[in-house]
Amino acid sequence: MADKDRRIVIAGAGSIGCYAGGCLALANREVILLARPRIEAALRQGGLRVSDLQGRDRSIKPEALVVTVDPAAALPLADVILVTVKSGATQDMADLIKAHARPNAVVISLQNGVDNADRLRAGVAGRTVLAGMVPFNVVQSPDGELPLRVHRASDGMVMVEDGTAGLVGLLGVEGFAVETHGDIKAVLWGKLLMNLNNALVALSGLPLATELADRRWRLILASQIDEALRAMRASGIEPARIAGLRPALLPKVLRLPDWLFKLLARRLLAIDLQARSSMWDDLQRGRPTEIDDLQGAILRLAEKAGTPLPTVQRITALVRAAEAERLGSPGLAPEQVVAPAGRAADRPT
Repeated sequence: MADKDRRIVIAGAGSIGCYAGGCLALANREVILLARPRIEAALRQGGLRVSDLQGRDRSIKPEALVVTVDPAAALPLADVILVTVKSGATQDMADLIKAHARPNAVVISLQNGVDNADRLRAGVAGRTVLAGMVPFNVVQSPDGELPLRVHRASDGMVMVEDGTAGLVGLLGVEGFAVETHGDIKAVLWGKLLMNLNNALVALSGLPLATELADRRWRLILASQIDEALRAMRASGIEPARIAGLRPALLPKVLRLPDWLFKLLARRLLAIDLQARSSMWDDLQRGRPTEIDDLQGAILRLAEKAGTPLPTVQRITALVRAAEAERLGSPGLAPEQVVAPAGRAADRPT
């Protein structure tokens, strides 16, 4: 079988999964989208629209898509499985892959956090599992809008752990650039540093570009990254560069005045004005967030290393409070996020 004829199952076709699957289908790859009922219904009714920051805007008609809600109908057919579920669903997906996928299927985690590939590896009974990293944001159209649109709102190259021949040729297509990396753990830890901002977008309710352009929010992100770097150093972890910057320089750049930050951090600010974070979307939909796999990963490191993380702890508590309230983003101001613990979770009046 030629590499490009290998069948790809998108295991968890939400925003990232539909974007990846859409780009692959448009490049004539054999793709099956394993989706939730809401997504399946939208795709069957209106098809899929795939757009990006560079101005591409392409559509796939419903009859050209293969989509199902049934793992038993999709996973046995897969040569490659791209896992794009949220971190909280990783164990459930591992169980499904173990039950239904062929033993020679290659499983690739394209999820946030640093531990999901390890969780999959432990649960899929000897199948090849590779870690991957998606650097960009994908924004999904509002419920009910047809066709379902997934818009890549920032840029970057998808990284996949080196170890299986032919993956770049299979997965690297227009709008979805892929390369392999020999130290994917360093890449994942580097991505995690920037993912610490997801919680600030979720708590503020602001678009990502607006939030990053405000030094008050960047100071909070810089404090989180400082704390995370201390915990990583104490644990012997060396994260990869982020947007061309050494991780140690990132807090310094974030603390620059707004005018200088905008001048020097063009790559960080190359974001569509509508982009927010998946954590914001989770709060809006009343779903559990990935806070335990982002800030939580740093807290677990710090607990072992004995390093204090006051900013990371405070932000984690605020997100958990917002999850419990199930009222969407609390719309906090920076001053409320850094306020004393007794006032930090207050909603704005």
